[in-house]
Amino acid sequence: MSKHKLEYIWLDGYKPTQSQRRKSKIEYNFRGELKDAKESSVDGSSTEQAEGNDSDCLLQPVAVYPDPDRFGGNGWLVMCEVLNADATPHESNGRATIEDEDNDFWFGLEQEYTLMDTDTNLPLGFPKNGFPGPQGPYYTSVGARNTFGRDIVDEHLHLCLEAGLNVEGINAEVMAGQWEFQIFGRGSANCADQMWVARYLLLRCAEKYGVDVDWHCKPFTGDWNGSGMHANFSTDKLREEGGEDYFKALMAAF
Repeated sequence: MSKHKLEYIWLDGYKPTQSQRRKSKIEYNFRGELKDAKESSVDGSSTEQAEGNDSDCLLQPVAVYPDPDRFGGNGWLVMCEVLNADATPHESNGRATIEDEDNDFWFGLEQEYTLMDTDTNLPLGFPKNGFPGPQGPYYTSVGARNTFGRDIVDEHLHLCLEAGLNVEGINAEVMAGQWEFQIFGRGSANCADQMWVARYLLLRCAEKYGVDVDWHCKPFTGDWNGSGMHANFSTDKLREEGGEDYFKALMAAF
């Protein structure tokens, strides 16, 4: 009888920006299939998702991936939705609002982020007193004078590939300590699940180096590039036929 470590991952109810949470659960003879991932529970009063006098929330697994970074193997990453105690979607559960899981929808998401020194609260590559040189050399850089955090970024890429995520690439971005990774997915929920798991793996990887990940659009004020997540989107008709009228109709719907 084999023991398996399941890492349950979900989004809390903090506003205006939700954070990721996790808990580990041991299961016997788990086969890595979503249908075998059992519902779990969480104290919602500690995640801004319930009052203290009625704090039970449910974690409903929605996707399972191999966990490449747990000692001893037999690890799994279990992406979850948060439900109320009566099994209805919690108000913080944005995934439950996805109406169409049509694989005709293709997404390419380009996630920018900044690696932060937890001692100085500055981006990697920023000196404690002062500033690095002007932007320009850091984008797609090579070499210790211009590249900061490559060990974390390369390890993250490896973890994403080992987890079976459709990661398409990485590159250093314009500001020192700023990077990007790209995720491709067919279907809205599928792509969103992969992006959240990729974010989780990056946070967990950076922990080992004592570094934090800042997703904020402007993590450092001044004449420094901000971060974003560019979204590339297409449908079968756009890919095969195109056409100005159809494109304009899509943009109007957006």
